[in-house]
Amino acid sequence: MQRGSETIEPFCVILHLVIVRRSLLFTGPRKLDIQTETLPDPESGEATVQTICSAISPGSEMLIYAGLFPKELAVDESIGALAGEFGYPLKYGYAAVGRVVQIGPGVDSRWLGRLVFAFNPHESHFNAPVDDLQPLPEGLEPQQAVFLPNMETAVNFLMDGKPLIGERVAVLGQGIVGLLTTALLARFPLGALITLDRFELRRQTALQLGAHASLDPEDETTASRLAELLPQGADLCYELSGSPAALNQAIALTGFAGRIVVGSWYGEKSASLDLGGRFHRSRIQLVSSQVSTLAPEFTGRWSKARRFHLAWKMLEEVAPARFITHRFTLADAAQAYQLLDEQPETAIQILFTYT
Repeated sequence: MQRGSETIEPFCVILHLVIVRRSLLFTGPRKLDIQTETLPDPESGEATVQTICSAISPGSEMLIYAGLFPKELAVDESIGALAGEFGYPLKYGYAAVGRVVQIGPGVDSRWLGRLVFAFNPHESHFNAPVDDLQPLPEGLEPQQAVFLPNMETAVNFLMDGKPLIGERVAVLGQGIVGLLTTALLARFPLGALITLDRFELRRQTALQLGAHASLDPEDETTASRLAELLPQGADLCYELSGSPAALNQAIALTGFAGRIVVGSWYGEKSASLDLGGRFHRSRIQLVSSQVSTLAPEFTGRWSKARRFHLAWKMLEEVAPARFITHRFTLADAAQAYQLLDEQPETAIQILFTYT
């Protein structure tokens, strides 16, 4: 640009935001605190994300809330935001959706303003390497995208369980991961899809998703109903209830040479298994399934990126925001966890909102 004979070079001003971050901190069994601190500027390769919503994972987070996490174990070896070992005080959570509001050196300016998903604890703002951020697919709303970790887990369960056409499948536990697993299984031409859960709200939701029957495991008529529905036992059974005692029920439900996929994380809760009866003679397989890794038989053709791509597609098809039963601000987090602790039958998915 010129003014008279003088040449004036264009310039830009980079503004550094002063951000006060609010973070949820687990400080002891059933004790929470909201920590306030100034967030540093993003470093090279990082972006600052302002959170729109984050989802509580009732299974794992209630173990943290109740103090039932395993000691001297890494929180998560595959997620940088969850580095370190379990122990109070602890930031936890791994389902956050927000908007990039600031970028560090070396980051493409096209990241600014982008909606992204991150495996990050419950915080109003955070810095993260852009390589760890997943841009939301065009048109997908934050309240749908926040289900990505649970949908990826459900996809992984199906990969590990390998359901076949005509098989009889049972799913124990219809929390959010159980419901998403049921939603995916309902897309298969199965011989039967039976779910079990103690809570009426979850059983009704499972039926809406396509389960052929959804039963209360504590009802005295359930055993006879299962004998009618699964006369030769289940070919494939998923234990997703979070209750170690349910493993014995899964063994009792599974037929000869059937598979039981154990997707629950029990923390410090131990399971007392009856392996001396039907299990011993029935060639039942117990399959451990955890989403941090891919089963070795898939690694030749599958990667985490491919599995994420499929999980995004399933989110668009299933639209799990309909499972949100409660929304709380971060300031009211204690009420959210108390509700899950004392009235779990009233909730499916709880969200924290930040804007």
